[in-house]
Amino acid sequence: MGRLMVAQTAGFCFGVDNAVKLAFKTLRSYPDKMRTYGELIHNRQLSEKLAEEGARCVQCTEQLHKDDHVVIRAHGIGEDVYSVLNQKQVNIHDATCPYVKRIHKLVREKYREGYRIIIVGDDSHPEVIGINGWCEYKAWVVSDKEGIESLPNTEEGICVVAQTTMKPEKYEEIYKFIKKKFANAVNFDTICSATEKRLREAREISEQADLMIVIGGKNSSNTQKLFETCSAHCPATIKIETVADLPLLDIKKNYTIGITAGASTPDWVIKEVIKTMEELMNKQENEMSFKEAFEESEVNSLRSGEVVKGRIIGYNTSEVFVDLGYKADGTISMEEFLEDPDFDPEKDLKEGEEILVYIIKINDGEGNVSLSKKRVDSIRGMEEIEEAFNEKKPLEAVVREVVNGGVVASYKGVRVFIPASQISDHYVKDLNEFLKKKVRFEVVEMSRNKRRVVGSCRNVIEKEKAEKMEAFWGQVEVGQEYTGTVKSITNFGAFVDLGVVDGLIHISELSWKKINKPSDVLKPGETVTVRILGFDKEKQKVSLGYRKAEDNPWYNVENKYTAGDTVEGKIVRLVPFGAFVELEEGVEGLVHISQISNVRLGKPDEVLSVGQQVKMKVLEVNPELKKISLSIREVEPIDPVREDSDIEESVDTPNQHVEEMTNTIGDMIKE
Repeated sequence: MGRLMVAQTAGFCFGVDNAVKLAFKTLRSYPDKMRTYGELIHNRQLSEKLAEEGARCVQCTEQLHKDDHVVIRAHGIGEDVYSVLNQKQVNIHDATCPYVKRIHKLVREKYREGYRIIIVGDDSHPEVIGINGWCEYKAWVVSDKEGIESLPNTEEGICVVAQTTMKPEKYEEIYKFIKKKFANAVNFDTICSATEKRLREAREISEQADLMIVIGGKNSSNTQKLFETCSAHCPATIKIETVADLPLLDIKKNYTIGITAGASTPDWVIKEVIKTMEELMNKQENEMSFKEAFEESEVNSLRSGEVVKGRIIGYNTSEVFVDLGYKADGTISMEEFLEDPDFDPEKDLKEGEEILVYIIKINDGEGNVSLSKKRVDSIRGMEEIEEAFNEKKPLEAVVREVVNGGVVASYKGVRVFIPASQISDHYVKDLNEFLKKKVRFEVVEMSRNKRRVVGSCRNVIEKEKAEKMEAFWGQVEVGQEYTGTVKSITNFGAFVDLGVVDGLIHISELSWKKINKPSDVLKPGETVTVRILGFDKEKQKVSLGYRKAEDNPWYNVENKYTAGDTVEGKIVRLVPFGAFVELEEGVEGLVHISQISNVRLGKPDEVLSVGQQVKMKVLEVNPELKKISLSIREVEPIDPVREDSDIEESVDTPNQHVEEMTNTIGDMIKE
């Protein structure tokens, strides 16, 4: 009994499928202006079909004109080409594969960081050329170890990426040689996971097959690698573009025939090959086909319009397959899942996972049960919206489109209109900034029969702000620390956004040192840690401190200077009653005139000058008054040079200066 094994991964990958859909959508909208930049995908049949419907393929920007609608090929283009396209004022529809886009971003970032880029792949392939365009075409492109050996040595960091369709085992082998030559090489896994899965499935099928058929374009790198993989396990492997390329085959009884296809192969080409092979096998064996067996089977327990539970058993680029526990499997269109921007098939379509589905049709014409996940979501979504409306509970949805007067979000398949005035708590000039982003909204109006739902993000934002405000004023205390963002700078201080309220750091609280303006210390947008100095809930005012106690030069000064210590300092100011000496930045002490010399002085400047370094003895330390009394006389007295007749005995008790000194120091402390 013969067997036909068709790879589930055969045909379009996600990137190619999206590119093809975008191309035909653009062609329908702009039939006279639609162009593809380069061959959209490596498939002659698809290129011919696009051309038949009016699309033109251009190979350079000179062939384009203003207002043309250009679809970028799935293999991508260089950064410089985008720049030229924008200069020519054409409309860009970017069909670059998401996996390739990721490499573009990675290469640009690493190149700007100073890395030398190495691309492992075919230097003539459009994908590799496009990647190279994101590092000014300065990448080294290698495809084997000989190419690595010819590379010059460099002290630069090395960033290694691979063409998405490269065979993983070949890439690993090449990277080992790169690592030997460049110890500072960094590897980034850029091989498409769909490619890996396709190659793995092709290998598994070819190991069991007596005949292996690989379908794909002659120039397709992906198809060539599939052919090489299958040939290694099944000597009878043939590569074809269409069913017309099939040679005369001698199909023997009990043959196992395997079929796989490259990522750029359209479904209709694969189906023609499958149909032809089934006919050939049926000629050898008079067996009932799968379709006939299905039609004779009973599926009476399934009914259109029912919601049933199934189990995911697999998927390809266009469908998700669901086991319903009956003789027929069900299929869900992949488009129903792609609407979610966070959708990841590898994470969200796990084999064996249960799923609720709506039965659309018992037999979709191909022997399957047609299902919908979106309809189930829509039914449940409307129920949840009604519950949220009654309970005033916020929901989260993704904005799908910008319309006249607002935006439309989708909550589990239900359209929710959010007016422009309700999208935020402030005026929004361009609503496109919310496109494809998640928003939290409150249902303010709904009609279940008409399925009309109106939402408000403003209500949610204002309620959340009110709750945060209440929580803030309920727990705020003097001395508490908060982390905030500097909102604005004024001449008298800086305003800091604490999340719910703004607080002011007065200029006097910015630094222990004297500063000319607040911008000398802080800049708008800077994240700062502040403490509460005071607040007024009624006036909604908060005073903040930024300078830290431990940064105060007088902090723990009594531990640095004690009575009896000998210290050195610089004279910074002379006054009639003595000299002020800087011991360290921000800390000054006073040498009274009576503590300068052994003789009586008329003025300190008779023996001292500003900037002079002197040695002194600490007499007293008072941290509270920020006062340190010092004596030069008790260490190295400085006596003036005078005539003998002018010399008078020094007076040990400077009572005549005490009142003057006390008043002056008191004035300084007040300042």
